[in-house]
Amino acid sequence: MYLNFISYPESMSYMEWAESQLAELELLTSMFPGQDELELTDQLALAELRSYVEKSASAEKPPPSRPQFFIKQRLDSSVMNGTEFILSCAYPSEYPSVLPDIAVRCSALSRAQQTEIQTDLNKYLKGNCLGELCVLAAVDWVKENLEHFIKKSLSTAPAPKLESASQPSHELFSRLWIYSHHIYNKSKRKNILEWSKELGLSGFSMPGKPGIVCVEGPQSACEEFWSRVKVLTWKKIMIRHREDITLNQQGEGSNTVESLDSLRKFTGFEEAMFDPHGNRGNHMDLGQLYQFLNEKGCCDVFQLYFGIEGR
Repeated sequence: MYLNFISYPESMSYMEWAESQLAELELLTSMFPGQDELELTDQLALAELRSYVEKSASAEKPPPSRPQFFIKQRLDSSVMNGTEFILSCAYPSEYPSVLPDIAVRCSALSRAQQTEIQTDLNKYLKGNCLGELCVLAAVDWVKENLEHFIKKSLSTAPAPKLESASQPSHELFSRLWIYSHHIYNKSKRKNILEWSKELGLSGFSMPGKPGIVCVEGPQSACEEFWSRVKVLTWKKIMIRHREDITLNQQGEGSNTVESLDSLRKFTGFEEAMFDPHGNRGNHMDLGQLYQFLNEKGCCDVFQLYFGIEGR
């Protein structure tokens, strides 16, 4: 187990942060040499980080692109039986003075246990690893605790219910309108795109400040998406508005709502940009956003987000 933490002073320069990040990445690469163990998703960010460290006198601030990667591990104990988990990680510029963005995923966990293990991991890192290189500590913590969460997940799994012939089940369609103070991080933006595709959701995400995400599809898939997104590190994130519709019920004009896809306002899922501007290119043209929402038949939510009517 790797628990030999290296502690750093609170007051560090960009160069010291960058040197620490590069040292940890090189250590991780040596410990997890195979791509099935460690996958660097942005090789350019790593190259720019290394170049910045090697040319220390030529730049005051580190490159804007940030290293991000996945660590994949398989646990082969008699109980775990080859269970896999994935740790996704992205470095903020100030790491290790601040914690990295770390998320753990394991298909053997229920949605509730997925949320709980992420919350407990974040709590552990904040209490024990702030100011230290901590990715290996996070890997070790998950290895030590995953079995406990899987057992809890199995013990709390509800028994299958027998459907009554007289009361057919009704599938639920949901549309979630999510607000975030900002969405800048490339790893989070990638997760939003990949998770929506994995779960069969349509909608869009608008990065920048503020950040907006809309997902629509089966209610269970929308809830799973939200359970994953909300446990990432955010300054502020919330569901601003939600729409829930039961299929096979009478709609407007006594029309029966039969198809989930007939309720979708979006085709597929995309990251939408609306004339980025500002010093960091992180503000979108809200007029263009309103027109986009109007074309999709959901311009009413504009006032819910911004408190004003669009035009």
